[in-house]
Amino acid sequence: MCRNNHLPPNKNKKVTVFTPAYNRGYILYRCYEGLKRQTCGDFEWLIVDDGSTDNTGEIVEKWMKEDIVGIRYFKRENGGKQRAHNYGVELCETELFICVDSDDYLTDNAIKNFVSHWETLKDKDHISGIAAIKGYDEHTPIGGCLFPGNVQTSTLLDLYRKHKFKGETALLYRTDILKQFKFDVADGEKFIGESYVYSQIDQKYSMSLLPEILNICEYFPDGYTANIFKIIKENPIGYKLLNKQAVTYSVAFKEKYINTMKYVIGCKLCGENCFNQTPSKIFTVLTYIPAVFFCWKRYGKDVQ
Repeated sequence: MCRNNHLPPNKNKKVTVFTPAYNRGYILYRCYEGLKRQTCGDFEWLIVDDGSTDNTGEIVEKWMKEDIVGIRYFKRENGGKQRAHNYGVELCETELFICVDSDDYLTDNAIKNFVSHWETLKDKDHISGIAAIKGYDEHTPIGGCLFPGNVQTSTLLDLYRKHKFKGETALLYRTDILKQFKFDVADGEKFIGESYVYSQIDQKYSMSLLPEILNICEYFPDGYTANIFKIIKENPIGYKLLNKQAVTYSVAFKEKYINTMKYVIGCKLCGENCFNQTPSKIFTVLTYIPAVFFCWKRYGKDVQ
């Protein structure tokens, strides 16, 4: 097993590329090869191994010996991606932080373009970071669209709700801001949606939009997206908490209705009374019956 690399972080670098990994030794090379091709070396790669039982450690140890990319590797007991993210943020001492999943990779100019764009921003006090675009390749954005051309800054919530963006974002955050917001993962669970933190940051800051595809991703059968309903059932407290927060931040009727329905589903999966802590009793009443029906159809009659 590869030992943890406790060497001091390289504070001279601008960006930490963080990758949480769990049994992804077979695909992690994609991320590594992408980092080797970077036209700007102003980054270090921080890998938090979330208790892998495959050969991830041995693979990373080999790359560390190659000494092409600066790598810091830490292995922890399996606790889920969000706990690994919290740990990665704690370890980070560079100004900027980007999470690149173990089955993703950055385009060759990604670090260069992120850093160059960051240096052009003048009022950074109100900017939490940079949002770029994820694509299936360098020419095909996920969701089929780029950012609206006339918008330079936006919260993530408004990017989707107000500006009607349909794709996925590659998010580079200020580390000092991320250190203020942690994922709240319930005891006995391993997952809570990423918007739990990002939506909180949205309440205080906006993001600068960089309308370029800088992160290439592919969905694999063992990923979160492919197993979303299983993940919800195994992490009902996190699902309830995420959507309770989403109801609070909702603006439009449809948005609040959908998020309240998800909140009620989370409560039912937890076996809790959804009316006790609801952010909106009216919407809870409106969504209760369809939420119960969905639970019965998706998760079976044993849901309380």
